[in-house]
Formats: sequence, C-alpha cells, structure tokens
Amino acid sequence: MGSALAVWCVAFPGSELLDVSGPWEVLSHANELLGREAYALQFLTPFGGDVPTRHRLLLGGARSLAQATQRGRPELLIVAGGSPLPPLPAAEAALARWLARHQASVPRIVSICTGAFVLGAAGLLDGRRATTHHRWAAELQRRHPKAHVLDDGIFQRDGRVWTSAGITAGIDLTLALVEDDHGRPLAMAVAKQLLVFLRRSGHQAQFSRALSSQEHEPAALRGIAGFVLEHLDQPLPVERLARQRGMSPRSLARHCRQALGVSPAALVRTLRIERAQQLLEETALPLEAVAARTGMGDVSTLWRCFTRQLGVTPGEYRARFTGAATPEPVRRAPPPRGRARA
Repeated sequence: MGSALAVWCVAFPGSELLDVSGPWEVLSHANELLGREAYALQFLTPFGGDVPTRHRLLLGGARSLAQATQRGRPELLIVAGGSPLPPLPAAEAALARWLARHQASVPRIVSICTGAFVLGAAGLLDGRRATTHHRWAAELQRRHPKAHVLDDGIFQRDGRVWTSAGITAGIDLTLALVEDDHGRPLAMAVAKQLLVFLRRSGHQAQFSRALSSQEHEPAALRGIAGFVLEHLDQPLPVERLARQRGMSPRSLARHCRQALGVSPAALVRTLRIERAQQLLEETALPLEAVAARTGMGDVSTLWRCFTRQLGVTPGEYRARFTGAATPEPVRRAPPPRGRARA
C-alpha cells in the first residue's frame, strides 16, 4: 500500500459547487472502494474561511494557502472555476501568484472549467493543449495566446497539467485521474457508485450537433433537427425534409447553408453518426442493430461513415468507452464506394 496522495481542492467566491464537489466525490469514493485513504483531501480557498458558491450555497471551514503551505505541498492540485472576466479577482490572482512560485514542486495540476484562467495567469498553459467551458474558450485563447485552447473535448491532458470543460466534465476528468493512478476497474467502479450513466472519454464533444442545430435554427427551419432525430431509422431525403417544412428542396438547402453551415444531407448524416456514437457508448447492441436504428442501413455504411468522419471504426470507437471491442466486418479494407443513405 502506498502512502496517501496529498490533494488540495481550491475554490473561490463564485465557484460552481460541482467544480468542487464532483472531483471531491470521485476521489472520496475511490478511497472507500480501496478501503484506505489513497487521496488525502484538503479544501482550500486562497484566504481561508467560508466560500459562497455561485448559487449562494456556503462552503465553510476552508484552509488558506498560507496555512496549507506550512504543512507542505500538494501532489495533486485541483482548481475550481472562478471568474472568467478580466482582471482576475483577488482570490484567483493570489493562487496564480502561488502557482507561479511553487508549480514546479506540484506533480499534477488540474483546472475545472474556468479555473483554466488561473493556470493561464501562472504561465502553466504556455505551449500546452488546454480547454475550458466552450463559452469561454475564445477568451482563454485571447488572454493566453501561447496556449493551444481546444473546445472540442471535455478535458485535455498535456503532461502534468489537466484542464476540463464546464461543471460535470470535472467528474470525467477525475475519473481519468483515478484510472491513471489505480487502473480502469476502480475508475469504472467509482462511476457505478456515483450512478454516472456514461463514463465519457476526454475526446467527446462538449455539446452535440443536435443541440447546436436547434440553438441556431431560424423560424424557417424550426424543429428540423428534432424531426430528423425522431425519424432517424427511416429514409430522410431532402424532398421529405422540405415537405415537412413546407418549402422547396432548393429553399431548404439555402436556409440550411445560411443558418447551419451545412446541407440538409450533411445535417442528417451528422445526426445519424452522433446517434450511432451514443448507442455504441451506452448499449451493447450489435453493429447491425446500431446501423438499423440510425438509418444507415447496413454495417458497411456504418463502418464507412465512422472511418471517414471520425477516423476510427465503430468497434474501435466502442472500445474507447467499454474496453471491449465490437467485432468488425470480416473485410477490413474500405467497402466499395457508394452513397451513404441520407
């Protein structure tokens, strides 16, 4: 048995409660399942005392940075989100200064959501891949141009620095930390304890194409993404979509390109793939059933769409989430070219 890993969870006035409680629960459940204190958790705020969270729930009894530093340094530092607006508030700025002085002695440093701005201010993101909530990714890149800010994943690891997207993504990141420390079985056991429906990898998108489409639908297209999702197992040619919206196929194509940046066929194809991803992640359905439920027709079309759009086969994609690959079609070379079903 190894000694307990010293973990500091740092929050600020206005932090999201889940930025703190999510990682704390993951590590605490890991301790329980291991039957020992593998993670020695301390709750801090830079100046100590009580911390009002964003929605006014008060977290009390936090140690200050000065008090904690007298006892040593953390082996894992988890920084909750604070304010993404410049300049950094006093508490965040105090931690950024502390990190600039002491970061070399901390083996792993993690930010949840907008906690990335603190890491950026300490110079920890320079030359590294990083992420934050998609709403603030552009701002993080603007303020820290030497960082490589990505908004297409829920967490990023670059060396000893880990960053996550918003709120619940901190749970996924911390599960990955547990897997890194103690293996996949423990991480999966913790996820089950927490009733996490799906343990997401860091490569998943922060938001779905369906949600993005619905958000940007103009009046002329209102409900088109919902209609597609409700009829995915059926043929969805552009003529049918146009009839549903009461317009010509040419008008539908024009509205889709202007408002959504894609053709109707591309929208349908993307939503089919997104639904197939969900089924591969969340169910044990055979590939034939996944292809049928998403309207792709057969496994060859499913295979072709995944390799073209995602760069992996359906079986390889499923293995990322379950650890068990799904048998692929016998022929591994790309199937004969042909139009995927719209």
